[in-house]
Amino acid sequence: MFLQKAITFSPCRTHLDKIAVFGVRCFSSVVEEGTADANKPAQPLLFKKQSKVMKAYVERSKAYNEFMKKEEQAYNIGKRHLANMMGVDPETFTQKDVDEAIEYLFPSGIFDKRGRPFMKPPQDVFPPRKDAQFDETGRPFHFLFYTGKSNFYEILHETVSRLNELNSMEDALVKSRKTIKPTEFDLSGSRWLSKSELETLVVESLTVYEYKNYVNALERLVSHSLSYTQKDFIMKQRKILLDVTKSYAVAEPQEGPDGRLYVTTQECPRKSARATVTVIKPGTGKIEINNKGIDFYSTIQARNQILFPLELTGLRDRVDVVAAVVGGGETGQAGAVRYGIAWGLRSFVSQDMVESMRLAGLLTKDFRNRERKKPGQEGARRKFTWKKR
Repeated sequence: MFLQKAITFSPCRTHLDKIAVFGVRCFSSVVEEGTADANKPAQPLLFKKQSKVMKAYVERSKAYNEFMKKEEQAYNIGKRHLANMMGVDPETFTQKDVDEAIEYLFPSGIFDKRGRPFMKPPQDVFPPRKDAQFDETGRPFHFLFYTGKSNFYEILHETVSRLNELNSMEDALVKSRKTIKPTEFDLSGSRWLSKSELETLVVESLTVYEYKNYVNALERLVSHSLSYTQKDFIMKQRKILLDVTKSYAVAEPQEGPDGRLYVTTQECPRKSARATVTVIKPGTGKIEINNKGIDFYSTIQARNQILFPLELTGLRDRVDVVAAVVGGGETGQAGAVRYGIAWGLRSFVSQDMVESMRLAGLLTKDFRNRERKKPGQEGARRKFTWKKR
């Protein structure tokens, strides 16, 4: 409009170039005087306006960073003081040393470890926060931003997308008249992510109802006949359990004078009892404990403890067991013999059966002991009956 008025009221057409240049310079300072290009329209200067959402995020992020910096400094100072108290070089004082020092200086009898004193880095104590989910103008990056839990619903969206993809693959196979052979991959030794683990993964708080929807959606995907093609995605949503059986080498069976194979397990513990157990294969199911049969123990519970690993593996009538046990009572002795039988049977069963034995608790040492009686009490936990007089 300014340029049109200048041309309209100009008394001489010879000055139009200067007037045009003057008009352009009002909008942009890039074009120099006398070099105006008619093909390039004037572009006004643009100033990006920062949204209120971005300003609020910047303020919260700044306050959070300052808080974490302050906590980090306090942690480092406390760590140095703790190292000096323990007489250790602060430069080589690790987090493991910190935990041991706290346990030594502040002994606690609280059963739940979360209630005991601790000293951890602030990153392990305070939950992390998401980065900005939008640009400077307030436009969100994620297409599920307005759900409020974009990362969580992205997992559900991908799960359903993969399920629809499997349905399409199945329909194509049916149309081509090809037989579908269901192939299931082994999910044993793993479990779905727990609610707290999933919240840590997506950095979002979830309700019990949302977590159930998450598990149900993945269960539907796993139950599909072609789910093995999505194994990588499914295993990302599961946590591998610690396979303790791989940490211990299985003993090689030795050949006895009679030509039979045997495995001997020494010092099998349970409470104050100790047992030495020999498993012999092939056998007839004979069980010898201190030169006596299984009736060495009078209680049915003790006998069932000894027979449990043999029944689980299906070798009840195919191996012989010879055990020598000392110390403890019937319960402790039966537990020690059971532990020795289970460890000896590993050499005669498959790896899958060994894993089943581990999941059944047969390969785990039981460190529990009888709790001592406390002074001023009737027993370890029981109190005297209170009487007013």
